[in-house]
Amino acid sequence: MIVTPASFTPLVAAVAHDRPMTFVFRGYDLLVRESDASVPDAAALKSLDIAADAVFPVGLLRKEYCCTAWVAKDSQPPQGHVFKGLRTLWGRLDEETLAVAGRALQIADWARNHRYCGVCGKPMKQVVGERAMRCDCGHVAYPRIAPAMMVLVKKGDAILLARNAAVPAGGRMSALAGFLEPGESVEDCVHREVFEEVGLFVKDLRYFGSQSWPFPGSLMVAFTAEYSSGDIKVDPAEIAEARWFGRGDALPELSPPQSISRALIEANLPR
Repeated sequence: MIVTPASFTPLVAAVAHDRPMTFVFRGYDLLVRESDASVPDAAALKSLDIAADAVFPVGLLRKEYCCTAWVAKDSQPPQGHVFKGLRTLWGRLDEETLAVAGRALQIADWARNHRYCGVCGKPMKQVVGERAMRCDCGHVAYPRIAPAMMVLVKKGDAILLARNAAVPAGGRMSALAGFLEPGESVEDCVHREVFEEVGLFVKDLRYFGSQSWPFPGSLMVAFTAEYSSGDIKVDPAEIAEARWFGRGDALPELSPPQSISRALIEANLPR
């Protein structure tokens, strides 16, 4: 599971560094060298002519300064480089670099989307010493994080897995998940989403862990829960199928090992 490296220190102010690790995004795609998926060097960065106000500090990874930048959607990669989605780089980038790249994506996306004030339309300015943009009208915009719950429902020695409606038949199955609504606690969201998606009631929620999920800016908060009552009745707009898997049952394709979903499932497989 991808987590923030122990060797990483977040920063909100730039530091002097001869060769910073620069994560450049075009939308949600990261610029990498085509041959080895490494981040671009100084020569490649220079060819992009990135404006100084489009570069933002991220932190220190193994004492190496990391920053992030965004470029216009019509920008072309330098020779020998390509723009790739972070998901496609799983297994090519080491997990520490990938974790920092996910953080960099969220910062770049926030900076790109808050160049102008959402209240009065005037240009925004970065607040010194804080991860925030401020307008002369007084409006302040912080990076937006969308909390979401994930829950693995258990019934005896069986676990409930579901296939999202967007996944083809026979494809990946996972624990249930859903975004919080205004005014909800995470626990409220667990009960609501389980009932809405599969028609079940649950009890005895137990916190499992959390994970930043930068697609584009989520925080996944994972639980286990015990089945209480009800029969499986899926919401076809969200879930294509959901069923119990017990001891000895062949498992379907699961979420990638970089995800908390996979960690949650593997920690609770019937033994």
